[in-house]
Amino acid sequence: MYIAQAYNGLSDPWRYILGLVAIFFVWQFIGGIPLIIALLVEADNLSVLGSGDMGAMANVLGSNTLLFFMLLTFVIGLIALFVYTIIVHKQKITQLTTSRKKIDFKRVFFAFAIWALVSSAFTFVDIALSPEDYEFNFNLVPFVILAIISVLMIPLQTSMEEYYMRGYMMQGLGIMAKNRWVPLAVTSLLFGIMHIFNPEVAKMGYGILVFYIGTGFFLGILTLMDEGLELALGFHAANNLTAALLVTADWTAFQVDSLYRDVSDPVLGWDVLVPVFVIYPILLFVFAKKYNWSDWKERLTGDVPSKETFLALNDERTDL
Repeated sequence: MYIAQAYNGLSDPWRYILGLVAIFFVWQFIGGIPLIIALLVEADNLSVLGSGDMGAMANVLGSNTLLFFMLLTFVIGLIALFVYTIIVHKQKITQLTTSRKKIDFKRVFFAFAIWALVSSAFTFVDIALSPEDYEFNFNLVPFVILAIISVLMIPLQTSMEEYYMRGYMMQGLGIMAKNRWVPLAVTSLLFGIMHIFNPEVAKMGYGILVFYIGTGFFLGILTLMDEGLELALGFHAANNLTAALLVTADWTAFQVDSLYRDVSDPVLGWDVLVPVFVIYPILLFVFAKKYNWSDWKERLTGDVPSKETFLALNDERTDL
């Protein structure tokens, strides 16, 4: 009963509504102040920031420095989310993370490992099949700096997104709607819409949102079926980390000193649909077998118990 873990703290709807707004403000606005200051120091004006041109900002700060400040916004947002949860909701971070007594890091590492291997394999296969689309981009010192920043901060960036969408928002919407399908649908759609300003969307069109929304549903299903965020946390960290380290392009969100540079002219094709309709279902099957998932309909669309019922059930388990 992952969503019902919200009942372990103060779960008034106003706390969630205020929290979603306040945390988003800190994440997107307060978190961006260090980047603004850095651009003012280096460029002596904010015109490059107003343009939204990631390449221009990278030219001013350097790609690794820009990546650091971009990821720092998520770190600040994650801290704000945790502080708000502890102070305003009186809820433990463990209860925001999972329905288990403690966070299962083995689940995090398993999801990370399986997706890091799969996504890396697909990348290198594509490079082998279409070598004309890639340039070897390895430069030792910038790559080492990129690797250090990525390993330390990308898991925090992806954790912010997971805790905000599949954690805080899913629990809040779930106890307000009294069911599981509403938070699953809403968080998945919003996860896709949040990526609408990514440079990939401007380059490839709104059809790419099918991938982002599909990924949102996949991560939401992982969370509800496994009754916790651990698998989603591991998967998301692996996805963004391999993306940053292996391949960059002028039209991606991560324009960094990766191993390879994609020099092809991107087009929206069937390859966008393969992860959503082929790979993700296979992964769900693998996770279901490993963790003995059952009763899919109830876990994905069933009712969320009342606070009284949930606390009574917890008391019965404690007595046993």
